[in-house]
Amino acid sequence: MNNIYENNSSIKEIFVSIQTRLSVSEFHLGRVKRAMDIMISLFGLMLLLLPFAVVALLIKLEDPEGPIFFSQTRVGLNGKCFVLYKFRTMYVGAEDQLTELMEKNEIQGPMFKMKCDPRITKIGSVLRKFSIDEFPQLVNVLKGDMSIVGPRPALPHEVEQYTSYHRLRLLVKPGCTGLWQVSGRNNLHFEEMIRLDLSYLSKGGLLLDIQIIFKTLLVIITRDGAY
Repeated sequence: MNNIYENNSSIKEIFVSIQTRLSVSEFHLGRVKRAMDIMISLFGLMLLLLPFAVVALLIKLEDPEGPIFFSQTRVGLNGKCFVLYKFRTMYVGAEDQLTELMEKNEIQGPMFKMKCDPRITKIGSVLRKFSIDEFPQLVNVLKGDMSIVGPRPALPHEVEQYTSYHRLRLLVKPGCTGLWQVSGRNNLHFEEMIRLDLSYLSKGGLLLDIQIIFKTLLVIITRDGAY
């Protein structure tokens, strides 16, 4: 029986799907998590208002023709799409060059990561090292599209390549940070990210969220796995 289970991926996916759906933490859809998201996002946006203005100025000084913010469609809770906001870190038209760079992808699975991505601006490189480009996602949290802590928000073309096992990560809201970000980030393979996401999905709670938030601050300071 064990050999059949190990060698048949579809049986494994069905088993994991049933098991995970039955053990999803109630905390993810509860009022406590949403209240924490609202308080942290509001406080963060007020606190970062002046730094945001400085970042916006630096982006414009390097590339006056391009926009300050970068918006992109991502897949959220239960597969619902939303528009994610970030500070722009790439040159205008960078997404059109992705196909040409796919052969240089440095991470396994339906994701793209490249340490020396030629599309990144000089200020964009600095913003990415300290994860500053991600801070506008606090607006997404306030709107309810995202949570402070949760799985990485995936791109539609990535989700199209998901198996039913991978799609389990869509059972909760995506987050600004999560277990993946504090456990190796870009140094991890795609399947390792999925494993961490599903672990969070089933074990999530207030204490774990608080731990992840504090670890995220440490990761930002040390720039571990950021590029």
